Amino acid sequence: MTAPYKAMTVAEWFLAYTSDVEDEDADITNMKLQKLLYYAQGHYLAEYDLPLFNESIRAWAHGPVVPDVYHHYKDQGRAVLDRPEKFNWDQISQEDDDFLVKVWAKYGGYSASGLRNMTHIEAPWSRAFTSKDESTPITLDALKAWFSDHKLSA
Repeated sequence: MTAPYKAMTVAEWFLAYTSDVEDEDADITNMKLQKLLYYAQGHYLAEYDLPLFNESIRAWAHGPVVPDVYHHYKDQGRAVLDRPEKFNWDQISQEDDDFLVKVWAKYGGYSASGLRNMTHIEAPWSRAFTSKDESTPITLDALKAWFSDHKLSA
């Protein structure tokens, strides 16, 4: 474990990990990437009692969003995101790599809208969201509390 990482590093991990998968489930849009980051952060907090990354997750209309990562990819709209040309696998510890593989195994098969719909019925987003303010953070405490009761592997 070497967390916390930068959220962009975790985002690039998901994109790099799926680059060799020949399955349309492996196609990641910005929306799907945002939800994967949310699930990774929540499960990591529940399992290790520390954040996977330091950037905050905000409660936006379409679900949880890490604004820096969102803005990095927003020019691609709803298109499938490009895979990183080079990804340094050594920047993620083996234990954390194994953890992210489990997150992908549980959530990677869902569509972006499917993941969005799931987050909308979960307490961390639903309690933080207000249609008037996209700057409302989803707190680490809220994530830890929810995901402690909704384990990655039962």
